[in-house]
Amino acid sequence: MDALLTTFIAAALAEFGDKTQLLVIALAARYRKAGPIIAGVAVAALANNLLAAAGGTLISGMITLRAISLLVALALVFAGIAGFARGKKAGDMGSTWKTGPFLTTAACFFLVEFSDKTQFLTAALSAQYDAFGLAAAGATAGVVAANLPAVALAERAPAILMLDRVRLVLAVLFLLGGIVVGLSALRLV
Repeated sequence: MDALLTTFIAAALAEFGDKTQLLVIALAARYRKAGPIIAGVAVAALANNLLAAAGGTLISGMITLRAISLLVALALVFAGIAGFARGKKAGDMGSTWKTGPFLTTAACFFLVEFSDKTQFLTAALSAQYDAFGLAAAGATAGVVAANLPAVALAERAPAILMLDRVRLVLAVLFLLGGIVVGLSALRLV
């Protein structure tokens, strides 16, 4: 159960203010259909998190517990640094596609989320807990939970600006968490 809760929290926090949330806001504003958008996010998140959890479970038996702790620390630091970076806008992706809200959301979300900090965190936590199914389920639920408000924010530009502030605060927390976990893994704390 620790794997489920930990990956849920890590994924939900990592998604706030992320480019995938901006993508969901853009797609929700374009299609104005919450159901297919949320379903597309869920399917894409599940696919990404299954891949990440499988990778984490695969390496779990190959490296020591200390190395896994360092991997988790690295994933947290990566999430923190990524939180400070402001990448390209993902909102334009899929704007010319004629595939409908569900398929467009699922495809775009999968592509934008692939190799993102959330996937890295999921792989690291899956390795730490050696819990493929729980890690994938927790991360998927966290991604969906974090993107539900994005669908509601589709028409509220000032609320989108608040996402940047939240993203920066969470970036600092991820960095601090990564440093603490790393120092603990190195037995310096």
